[in-house]
Amino acid sequence: MTILADFPITQQWPAQHPDRLQLYSLPTPNGVKVSIMLEEIGLAYEPHLVSFETQDQLTPAFLSLNPNNKIPAILDPNGPGGQPLALFESGAILLYLADKTGELIPQSAAGRYETLQWLMWQMGGVGPMFGQLGFFHTFAGRDYDDKRPRDRYVQEAKRLLGVLNQRLEGREWVMGEAYTIADIAIFPWVRCLVDFYGAGELVGFSDFADVSRVLAAFQARPAVTRGLAIPKRS
Repeated sequence: MTILADFPITQQWPAQHPDRLQLYSLPTPNGVKVSIMLEEIGLAYEPHLVSFETQDQLTPAFLSLNPNNKIPAILDPNGPGGQPLALFESGAILLYLADKTGELIPQSAAGRYETLQWLMWQMGGVGPMFGQLGFFHTFAGRDYDDKRPRDRYVQEAKRLLGVLNQRLEGREWVMGEAYTIADIAIFPWVRCLVDFYGAGELVGFSDFADVSRVLAAFQARPAVTRGLAIPKRS
């Protein structure tokens, strides 16, 4: 029978509670998606900090779990068929946890696929585009004299915010009254764009009233407040 100790990652990050889901992450927009999800559904888990400062994500132990060397990743001792399951990619993890618990995803086939549509929209659009904008506006790219790359991502960020704003008009959450994994995927990135990247004025965030409204509601959730700080940085 496979046990957690059979996974090399547990040598670098020993499990103090091997009966719990193990989370390997960092409080970035992608990382907090999973910690927020776990806090929302109340599933017992043990978080482990993967520090980029010491390049933990490039160690053989971490690569044994996620060969793509990105956070987050999980190791669930109680996976399908009662066997441990190792999983990476934040969208896949959100979907797995929703299916595992039957929470935060519609039960109807149509509602499920519509929710996955918005999850994929975040994974393929919001995350990569907002992240590139952050590079060119906040990090090393800000020193480039040529602002055309930055402006390309500014325009795409505005377009995506417009899509989201239109979707949220007259809705409490992305899927309507129901709070789902679509919201958990999208709003950490919106928060990062405005707060961490400081790009609110650059993208005209004040023009997107419904996005701003739902972001405030998202950040007011107790599980979100907790999840945003997990794993705790050293």
